[in-house]
Amino acid sequence: MEEFVNTHKSFCSFFLLISLLAFLPFLSAFPLPKTHFHQFIVQPKPVKRLCKVHNIITVNGQFPGPTLAVRDGDSLVIKVVNAARYNVSLHWHGIRQLRNPWADGPEFITQCSIKPGGTYTYRFTIEGQEGTLWWHAHSRWLRATVYGALIIYPKLGSPRPFIMPKKEFPLLLGEWFDRDPISVLRQALFTGAGPNVSDAYTINGQPGDFYICSKKETMRLAVDSGETILLRIINSALNQELFFSIANHQMTVVAVDAAYTKPFATNVIMVGPGQTTDVLVTANQPPAYYYMAATAYNTAQNAPFDNTTTTAILQYNNLPPQQNPQPILAQLPNFNDTPTATRFTDQLRSPNRVSVPLHIDENLFFTVGLGLNNCTNPNSPRCQGPNGTRFTASINNVSFVFPKSNSIMQAYYQGVPGVFTADFPPFPPLQFDYTGNVSRGLWQPRRGTKAYKLKYGSSVQIVLQDTSIVTPENHPMHLHGYHFYVVGSGFGNFNPRTDPARFNLIDPPVRNTIGTPTGGWVAIRFIADNPGAWLMHCHIDSHLAWGLAMVFLVENGEGEMQSVIPPPPDLPPC
Repeated sequence: MEEFVNTHKSFCSFFLLISLLAFLPFLSAFPLPKTHFHQFIVQPKPVKRLCKVHNIITVNGQFPGPTLAVRDGDSLVIKVVNAARYNVSLHWHGIRQLRNPWADGPEFITQCSIKPGGTYTYRFTIEGQEGTLWWHAHSRWLRATVYGALIIYPKLGSPRPFIMPKKEFPLLLGEWFDRDPISVLRQALFTGAGPNVSDAYTINGQPGDFYICSKKETMRLAVDSGETILLRIINSALNQELFFSIANHQMTVVAVDAAYTKPFATNVIMVGPGQTTDVLVTANQPPAYYYMAATAYNTAQNAPFDNTTTTAILQYNNLPPQQNPQPILAQLPNFNDTPTATRFTDQLRSPNRVSVPLHIDENLFFTVGLGLNNCTNPNSPRCQGPNGTRFTASINNVSFVFPKSNSIMQAYYQGVPGVFTADFPPFPPLQFDYTGNVSRGLWQPRRGTKAYKLKYGSSVQIVLQDTSIVTPENHPMHLHGYHFYVVGSGFGNFNPRTDPARFNLIDPPVRNTIGTPTGGWVAIRFIADNPGAWLMHCHIDSHLAWGLAMVFLVENGEGEMQSVIPPPPDLPPC
């Protein structure tokens, strides 16, 4: 009997081993998600641009900063060490941060800043996202130089809606200031006037051939005739929407803001600060050098802007020997070509039918725009705005004031009073002709640190309405913690009786940042399924500093999986 039992045990062990060996190939077809560890040292670095050396703030001495490449389902652990002289926080733009606002990054919204000499480790997981996003500083104007690409590949074995080329390149469009950007901001906030504009635009940190002392460092992309490449275009500029074009080459748009689109061909794209656009480009022209170029799309009336053009070069490999041709110029629209910008955005669609919320629980109407604060001593050193005033900005006539002693998320989680109020208005306090001739008495908003509460799981519609106060303008509005469906847009005042009939509820594009058309409106919808404190703001940073922001407080749902996780122990002290 004992011999039989031992034989039986041996047979079972052998059978188990054979079963495991047979199962291993099956397991390898489904690789486990990875955890990526990084250390980001925020530090000064001397960098020469436009013939001058500036000590700029960088991550790990790189400008632009390191590219993060992960797959959907992976986790990131990023230890940030602040070796700079400014307080800093980092934001992972477009990452949903499900139940984890502590990793989102905007200072005084979900955390206090990392002080000089301090550290904080951002820990988060990519859940159900793939495509091109980016990361940047979210503390004052440090993001002028502190930014980088964040590329999310699909899970292994997951299909793409297009054939992935062998070559891909991130193109980060930026602005270069020939002085310390923090000093530019401080001067503007002191005087109340608009900030000095940038001195150059950049592609991957380089201004390009049209600027002094820049030609040798112009970025070049080498391609073979006939091959197709993927360009991941990111507008990381502080204050400027941009047109982008490639000489003699069409682009096929396949994604925006890490969401796939129905492919369409275009000669030019418009990308606002915070937005990303993925395009396929085929090298199907005669071998030569072709400029890739970006220049301003500017909608504010009578406002100064940087009217220069940055370039990189698409360089064919198989040029005839000893030939070094002059690059062919790219055709770009005029700076105020709103019809071209509108035609581009109107073509964006999701690849297939999507589940747009149809029953709306929260129907919100937000006016967004600039304003002017009157001064008791006009034209004094602190009142250098138009007619002796100070620039401001608001949503629904509330100019947002960032807390200084605590973050809104910490105060909300810990029940600390006096940091914010939860009475942000769902509508403007007064109805008026938003895009008409607005009475001067409506130009001065009130200040406040106000949030709007949303119940977990509620379906939300927001109509963002531009105003003509000071000037009509396209405002790229970014919602943290969420992406949303862009169901409609138009010019003039939104008409709640007739405009919803034109909404696209079948295949609207998915975005995390959307431009409010100049002198017009845009409607977005989403489900409030991510609890926490989430900032909504204009991604033109001068407007953010003036108060064009608000906060959504999404309440916990039922149970652990619908509730905010506890704060990490190393959350920076306030």
